[in-house]
Amino acid sequence: MNLKSKIRRGSAISGVWVSACILDPDKPIEGLRDSKKLSAKRREELAEEIKHKALSWRIEIASLEEVETLNVLNATLLGMKRAVEGLHIKPNKVLVDGNKLPNIDIPAEAIVKGDDLIPAISAASILAKVERDKVIRELHQIYPQYGFDKHKGYLTKDHMMALQEYGPCPIHRKTNAPIRKLLEKQLELF
Repeated sequence: MNLKSKIRRGSAISGVWVSACILDPDKPIEGLRDSKKLSAKRREELAEEIKHKALSWRIEIASLEEVETLNVLNATLLGMKRAVEGLHIKPNKVLVDGNKLPNIDIPAEAIVKGDDLIPAISAASILAKVERDKVIRELHQIYPQYGFDKHKGYLTKDHMMALQEYGPCPIHRKTNAPIRKLLEKQLELF
């Protein structure tokens, strides 16, 4: 039985969502592809189908503190390790989207653009993205001035303008280069 796992890198806010998924070959899911190529509505529909049909799945988050301490890549790999180890079925192989592998005791293969090539990686990508988007909507309710509901935490022009006006909030990644530079500039004023 194969496991396919997908890294979901975050943005300039919060942690990183990662998912691992083992699909059931007897219960195919139509329409799996890179989560970024699907509408939000379609991702949510597929996420529910994946949760019902997959043999095993797990969503993990590498916390903001882990991202700030380890960097995005290493925090993502740590989250991936936890996702794989948290599955209730131990896979015999892990297929990962990208070119880096987590430190796990299971044979693994990195596949660049795997989220558009391997259905189970696509499924994991969808699960992680749907969960992340749900949390981002909740964070928007707490910090509406940043417009997270529109840009999902990515550093768009509007997000940068909000950061310049309000400064970073507790969920912003202070080690993210543009935010770090903004903070350094603010310190120079004092």
